Amino acid sequence: MKDQVTPRGAYPHTKRVGDFIFVSGTSSRRADNTIAGVDIIDDMGTKRLNIEVQTSEVLKNIEKQLTKEGATLKDVVDVTSFLVNMNDFAGYNKAYAKFFDKETGPTRTTVAVHQLPHPDLVVEIKVVAYKKLNDQR
Repeated sequence: MKDQVTPRGAYPHTKRVGDFIFVSGTSSRRADNTIAGVDIIDDMGTKRLNIEVQTSEVLKNIEKQLTKEGATLKDVVDVTSFLVNMNDFAGYNKAYAKFFDKETGPTRTTVAVHQLPHPDLVVEIKVVAYKKLNDQR
């Protein structure tokens, strides 16, 4: 599949255990290995790493993985997010709120990390979803 992002290690994107679906840490990396939310801002190659764009793309990538399991973002019950810089927290929250709300959304933990697998990544997210096997949409 051309639009399929390949894991960068020996692990699956998703693992179903009964009615639970675990989605591995996901970034804004695309199938062609470019990264969404990376803007070149001058002739010297200076980059601007956009947390809002990356967060949105991460959640869209997670949604694609959940679809393969017959689930959607509405089935997500727990989110763990990893930010390289906690100064990005406001932008991350802004993008996140377009996908989930505090009344009906999943529980969430956000932690700062020293770095992610590529220097242009500023956020990685992993989720757990709950979707009964006999309740496929």
